[in-house]
Amino acid sequence: MAKNRVGALIVMQNDLPLGDFVRTGERLDAVLSQRLLENIFFKNSPLHDGAVIINSDRIVAASCILPVSHDLDIPKDFGLRHRAAKGLSKETDALAVVVSEETGRISVAYDNEFKARVSAEQLEQILMKGRI
Repeated sequence: MAKNRVGALIVMQNDLPLGDFVRTGERLDAVLSQRLLENIFFKNSPLHDGAVIINSDRIVAASCILPVSHDLDIPKDFGLRHRAAKGLSKETDALAVVVSEETGRISVAYDNEFKARVSAEQLEQILMKGRI
């Protein structure tokens, strides 16, 4: 998605349940796959706005609404997806991955930390560890 500049907000649930956020979106309960994520975040898809929430190898819900951070450490040129990722990381132990629609750059939020401009290799390491 980063190569094609498809904007995305993908949340990986950890220990804390995300039921309140799941209820704000469309429940899917589908097997996680790259093609399904690409279809969800396709610009004209009705589910592309908001976050996808993943638990284990299942996409639990799409188009979920997350809390928005008002922290000043997020660069001003980043949008609401980035602020929502940081906001969720402040309230839960989930890991949030953002793909910028404008630049294709990847950012990650976890434990109220925000890491911008993450490479594909760095993202893979982060996902393996489950944290930044």
